[in-house]
Amino acid sequence: MRMPQRRQSHIMRELNLVPLIDVLLVVLFFYMIISPMMSRGLDVNLPKSGANTIKPEERIVITVTRAQEVFVEKERVAVARLGGVLESLRKNKPQINVYLRADKDAPYGAVVAVMDTVKRAGIDKLGMVTEAASSGGETGQ
Repeated sequence: MRMPQRRQSHIMRELNLVPLIDVLLVVLFFYMIISPMMSRGLDVNLPKSGANTIKPEERIVITVTRAQEVFVEKERVAVARLGGVLESLRKNKPQINVYLRADKDAPYGAVVAVMDTVKRAGIDKLGMVTEAASSGGETGQ
């Protein structure tokens, strides 16, 4: 007589760490690529000027890039929404100063449209931001 053999089932008691490590490496790679972009400013090629006209005061900086993107401080804003954003800022701070940083390669029409939107929002103090001219005798002709 034969005794029935017991079937031994081998339960795997180890965790498969390979997928977990793969996910962690992807997250690490994503963080390494994205984190420098978050702390970096906007790249705008400013025109040169001989006088520094910006004084330390409470102000808002609007940036117009070469690709006609508009940023209020560092937040991208659609041109259609810019007027509403500026009006709400003016309601909170009636004496607000706005400085416009426009890339020198940005289309003139896009810059004028932003300036018009600022004026229509009721903000009277609008300044242009430029880089200081080098002492090499460069002239803006």
